[in-house]
Amino acid sequence: MVQKLKFEVYDIDSGNHSLQEADFLGELECTLGQVVSSKKLSRPLVMKDKSPAGKGTITVCAEERTDNRVVEFEVSGRKLDKKDFFGKSDPFLEFYKQAESGWQLTHRTEVVKNNLNPIWRPFRIPLQSLCGGDVEKSIKIDCYDYNNSGSHDFIGSFVTTLSQMQQASQTYAAEFECINSKKKQKKKGYKNSGVIIVKQCKTVKDYTFLDYIMGGCQINFTIAIDFTGSNGDPSSPQSLHYINPGGYNEYLAAIWAVGNVIQDYDSDKMFPAFGFGAKIPPSWQVCHEFPINFNPSDPFCAGIEGVVQAYHHCLPQVKLYGPTNFSPIINHVAHFGRQAMQQETAMQYYVLLIITDGVITDMDETRSAIVNASRLPMSVIIVGVGGADFSAMEFLDGDDGILRSAAGEAAMRDIVQFVPFRQFQNGPSEMLAQSVLAEVPDQVVSFFSTRRLKPPRSDEPLPGLSASTHPHPPTLLQ
Repeated sequence: MVQKLKFEVYDIDSGNHSLQEADFLGELECTLGQVVSSKKLSRPLVMKDKSPAGKGTITVCAEERTDNRVVEFEVSGRKLDKKDFFGKSDPFLEFYKQAESGWQLTHRTEVVKNNLNPIWRPFRIPLQSLCGGDVEKSIKIDCYDYNNSGSHDFIGSFVTTLSQMQQASQTYAAEFECINSKKKQKKKGYKNSGVIIVKQCKTVKDYTFLDYIMGGCQINFTIAIDFTGSNGDPSSPQSLHYINPGGYNEYLAAIWAVGNVIQDYDSDKMFPAFGFGAKIPPSWQVCHEFPINFNPSDPFCAGIEGVVQAYHHCLPQVKLYGPTNFSPIINHVAHFGRQAMQQETAMQYYVLLIITDGVITDMDETRSAIVNASRLPMSVIIVGVGGADFSAMEFLDGDDGILRSAAGEAAMRDIVQFVPFRQFQNGPSEMLAQSVLAEVPDQVVSFFSTRRLKPPRSDEPLPGLSASTHPHPPTLLQ
């Protein structure tokens, strides 16, 4: 199977980095085989209609990653040169590794605005990208003053090795003079253009999704089904809940397609399944988180078959109503995520699968619930059935920018993945499952790694100065 790749280049002007507000500069479509065989692939950029995108080109370099260690950095600057006429400098760093073709950019830090003594946020660079696993290989670090025009002002540079940075930072902090060679030639008595301070430079193992799963992390899936009136009367063939003579509707198709994949990652294969937005017996009050087996003390269903059976049993017993509130079920699962956090281990991760027709009533409360859940071991997958306007669902999926609560509080990470079911309805079920679960592995890994939680059953982090390589296990759900 040919693996196709697409690289898109944008000019981002907005503070929220939204691609919708950015200028499209061009793209490249190629195959993975082309990149791997070329090692270094350079092509002209083209527009969406394949016409030339001016004189722009893109260069893609590839190397096989055979070492899954990363280097964690904490870096600051002191007394950097002032480059801006009306202010100080807006410094950022670029890390380069020594390659056959010269210096190759491997990492760029964020820009610290108007500060000659910047403290950059902690960051990680894969060991192989940084120095090819060779701790004695030269690394060049450049410091620039950021300009909106893209023509950044050079502050200074220095060359070191990972070995030097790690040894020097073990006792206190490694300090490196930032040298501007042109300024040094012109200016008598030139000392430096500031000092870059490496407070931490530590090599750790970069655990994969497979490491966490095989190391004892339990993935707990909860399924939530939309029983609101906007789905239509289940007895009418026009309803999304109408089960045709072949035993099919879009809700069941989504449950089967996604469930058959997720149950492989759930060790006990017992799934709590809830409904929301219906009036339920005996009180006939609207409920936004009722177990579809009507057993509040044990809402678990045995496997996906159990979920389907409970759905068949539940549907004729409830009255579809409304409103469509997501926040109660998100908060329900978040409660368990919060309990898991108290253990301070990577034992439990929660995934909530919401299947809905897309009409949402409590948007502000849902945004707040997602922002709060972004701090927990939890992901939310929304599968949209039917042909409604799913713009609200796209908004909750933070791929085009950071989701914020109504009060302006930003999500710590993107935990929502939205997939419109009808785009995959006529394709293989594996395509839907792959799209639905595409972001879960990275979400699991990023959550535990930012909290420095290794798999429950794992080796100790690899020693900092070892240059041996370790095979990188395959990643699931790709």
